[in-house]
Amino acid sequence: MIAVTGANGQLGQLVIKNLLEKTAATNIVALVRDPQKATALAELGVTVRQADYNQPASLVPALQSVTKLLLISGSEIGKRLPQHQAVIDAAKAQGVSLLAYTSLLKADVSPMLLAAEHKATEQAIREAGIPAVILRNGWYTENYTDSVQHNIASGIVMGTAAEGKLHTASRQDYAEAAVAVLLAEQPQAGKVYELAGDHGFTLAEFAATVSRLAGKTVHFNNISQAEYTDVLCQIGLPNGLAAILADSEAQAAKGFLADDSQTLSKLIGRPTTTLQQSLASIL
Repeated sequence: MIAVTGANGQLGQLVIKNLLEKTAATNIVALVRDPQKATALAELGVTVRQADYNQPASLVPALQSVTKLLLISGSEIGKRLPQHQAVIDAAKAQGVSLLAYTSLLKADVSPMLLAAEHKATEQAIREAGIPAVILRNGWYTENYTDSVQHNIASGIVMGTAAEGKLHTASRQDYAEAAVAVLLAEQPQAGKVYELAGDHGFTLAEFAATVSRLAGKTVHFNNISQAEYTDVLCQIGLPNGLAAILADSEAQAAKGFLADDSQTLSKLIGRPTTTLQQSLASIL
């Protein structure tokens, strides 16, 4: 059986959807914090089990009869390492034959604040000695397209990535990659995939694409990291999260969210979703 953690999340739901297109529902286990919120998955025939990162005792029984596990990184930045460690320990206890983990692009060398927990999790997986494959996901295109209506209304895209290229891909692209690895006939243990969009764009190019599709001029305003942190706080993000996101863009200016290897498109067997395609689906 194949289990997916965080199955109620945005990426988790897409992974389940794609698995259902390639394998029987009876072969899929959706691991969720609250099963009452996963009734739609249960109705599709997927096995739903309660599995809370913060309740390690729930994890070992949740992985009973599971042979392959996709550990989707937790969303609680600053708490993720102990949460991930609990899942790793449970996977080892149950003898899971393959653990796939969604890490961060260039996690082993990235200076991003966001990379630290991913790097530590990768190390914990190695120390556990269980067969594993690392999916180092780059930035989601949705990180930018989700706020495109605000960009159009204000006429401004703010950021601190300067001329840094962002090789983003859609959540669907990353979900398909996870499924490809989980269902691959070739051995996956020991592999590390650096996953990113085929074609990168700068935030100035993002603004230009929005302008063209929306029929309204949108400018990119590059500001300092400190200023961008303040902007993110002003729109309601917690101070810590704002600082981490601003740091990520500042590191993107240095190339840490760029990768033109096309590993992702090779893995999913098609070109990754372009920025224009993502924006067109919204606009």
